[in-house]
Amino acid sequence: MIESPVITLLCPPGEALLDDALLERAGSALGGAEATWLDAGFAADLVPALPVEPAAALAAVRGILGSLPVDAAVQDATLRRKKALIADMDSTMIDQECIDELAAEVGLKDKVATITAKAMNGEIEFEPALRERVALLAGLPETIADDIIERRITLASGGPALIATMKVHGGHCVLVSGGFTLFTRRIAATLGFDEHHANLLDVRDGKLTGKVIEPILGKQAKVDALERIAAERGLSAADFIAVGDGANDLGMLAIAGTGVALHAKPTVAEQAKIRIDHGDLTALLYLQGYRKEAFVSP
Repeated sequence: MIESPVITLLCPPGEALLDDALLERAGSALGGAEATWLDAGFAADLVPALPVEPAAALAAVRGILGSLPVDAAVQDATLRRKKALIADMDSTMIDQECIDELAAEVGLKDKVATITAKAMNGEIEFEPALRERVALLAGLPETIADDIIERRITLASGGPALIATMKVHGGHCVLVSGGFTLFTRRIAATLGFDEHHANLLDVRDGKLTGKVIEPILGKQAKVDALERIAAERGLSAADFIAVGDGANDLGMLAIAGTGVALHAKPTVAEQAKIRIDHGDLTALLYLQGYRKEAFVSP
């Protein structure tokens, strides 16, 4: 039971699917709730008059939304604003999986992408799957990552505004990836993350050897990173909002104060506290109670 609940409704980018009448019906389904626009037509808060049980509240709201592609999340209104962000990179802060793009350079993208999908959905263990895929990349030049970033990597929608807004309000932003520092160092700098952590690829004479330098940064390592950064900065896990899409993100999503599965693999979406299936990364700002006019343009 949440004593001071807030239910946030979020539309996909560019689709104003909410209106006052819909919010009134959703509020009635909750036994009465005050509606507040965060972005007219696109994002709104419902504040119930009484405590709610999260699953029941979501079911009631989704019964009103029907088939509309609108995300809904229930939180404790007194704890929603966070002091730190910890984010996955591949298919979260960027639209691609970097290891699949590396494999494309040796004509093995389809093969590697199949393994990646299984690992991200939790069907196979992350660490051995990573070693298997990296072995196929032996011989690629170390500089290939920069080439791929320039030619094929795109930033996920809403990411720049998410980072810029949180930093202006004193938030500490961390990129933690099961991918590679060859990519995170550029992506983190571009987006303005305060720090980044990822796997190191073994390089000799300017070429990838096909090996990952142990230990591999996987599911537990992301949890460890969150806890270490929290301790270093005098924070608790409850002060973090975390976002990711893969099975190796489930640990950090579970311990963070707000864990968000963004366009996640099925097994991840089922287990996460909050799932965003339709919105973009600005959903993490609305979830914290930021209004659209408070967003910062990077």
